[in-house]
Amino acid sequence: MPALTDTDIQDNVRAALAEDIGSGDITAALIPASAAATARVISREDGILCGRAWVDAVFAAVDPSLRPEWAVADGDRIAANSTLFTVRGPARALLTAERSALNFLQLLSGTATRCHHYASLVAGTGVRLLDTRKTIPGLRNAQKYAVRCGGCHNHRMGLYDAFLIKENHISACGGIAAAVREARSVAPGKPVEVEVESLDELQQALSAGADRVMLDNFSLQDMRDAVAVVAGRLELEASGNITEANLRSVAETGVDFISIGALTKDTRALDLSMRLLD
Repeated sequence: MPALTDTDIQDNVRAALAEDIGSGDITAALIPASAAATARVISREDGILCGRAWVDAVFAAVDPSLRPEWAVADGDRIAANSTLFTVRGPARALLTAERSALNFLQLLSGTATRCHHYASLVAGTGVRLLDTRKTIPGLRNAQKYAVRCGGCHNHRMGLYDAFLIKENHISACGGIAAAVREARSVAPGKPVEVEVESLDELQQALSAGADRVMLDNFSLQDMRDAVAVVAGRLELEASGNITEANLRSVAETGVDFISIGALTKDTRALDLSMRLLD
C-alpha cells in the first residue's frame, strides 16, 4: 500500500488555499498588519482526531511563523469541548488559514470517527473492514489515511495497484477463467480479485486461481456456504448492502474482509471551532 507522502499533503494544501484565498483575503485586510493573536481550536463533540499534518501545512503555507501546539495526536480519542491545539502569530494570517485548516481537520476527523465506530461494531470477530474508491476527488490518499487512523483498512488505492474483475470485465473477457488468466499476463504479481454473484461463480474463481473473491450481495447463508467451500484457499470479501444493522452478522459468517463505501463517501465532518483568545 503506497505510503502517504509530504508531497500528497502539500498538493492538497496548495489546491485548498488557491481556491479559498484566490487574489487575496480582503476581509483579513481589515485587521492591522501589526496585530498578533492567539487562537484555540476546540472540538464540539467526541471523536477521533485526524489531520494534524494538513493543519500544520496550511498554517506554514500562509505564514511560516504559525506553528500549532498540539494537545492530541492523530488517532487519539477527543472529547467534546477539549482543546486540540493553540497557535499564535499575525492575526491576519490566522484568520486567512482558519477555514482551510479546519476543513481538512473536520473532514479527516469525521472519516476517522466513522471508521472507529464501524470497527467497534465488529470487534472480536477477526474481520477487517475495508474502504473503497468512493472518496472525495483529490483527497483519496488523505481519506484513506483517515480510515487507518480510525481502525479500519485500505482496499486498493486505485485502478493501478490491484485487479478487481467485475461483471462487465468478466463479460468482455469471455468468462472468469479467461479474465484471471489475462490478469496474470498483463501484470504478473498484482493481486487478482474477482467479484462473484453466486456460489457457482465462486467455484469458477477458485478454480481459476484468484487471490480473493468479492461476494456481491450474498445472503448470510450463502456467505457461510462460501466460507465452507473455500476453506481458507483464498480470501473472501463481503460487499453490497452492508449496513450498521447487519454488519456484525456479516462479520460472523467467517469472511476475511467487508468493504464498505460509507466509510468515506458518507462522512460527516466533525464539529470543530476556532476562537481568537486575544
